[in-house]
Amino acid sequence: MFSKHYEVDENHIDFQGVVDGLYYPFYMEWTRHAYMREALGIDIEAEFAQGNMYMVLEYSLRFRKSLQKGDQVEVTCELARNEKRNRVNFVQQIKVEGVVFAEATFVATCLTNGRPSMPDAVKNALAQLPE
Repeated sequence: MFSKHYEVDENHIDFQGVVDGLYYPFYMEWTRHAYMREALGIDIEAEFAQGNMYMVLEYSLRFRKSLQKGDQVEVTCELARNEKRNRVNFVQQIKVEGVVFAEATFVATCLTNGRPSMPDAVKNALAQLPE
């Protein structure tokens, strides 16, 4: 499984001494973009210059524990099939020392000339998943 490691940014700590829930999706986004670049070979900035817009359509996020200042987090990312042909799910977790602190599913697509599409790199990765 693809993962990245980060230290909680103390600027993300709220008045209660924990990471504000607003920032959890940012850690996941950084990892998702790295996954696309490193594992799938998709540079979304270069793709955008060619008229392909990669975008999140929706997401669900479940908080299990609160991140705190100094936490070293592991953020995971893996692909999963979506019931719609031109969409893909990115399943992600934020962990501290192996314990899940948050989990989310991001539903995404690529717009090419304004129409939903699925890049070959994503199709190929999905084809390798077990049924």
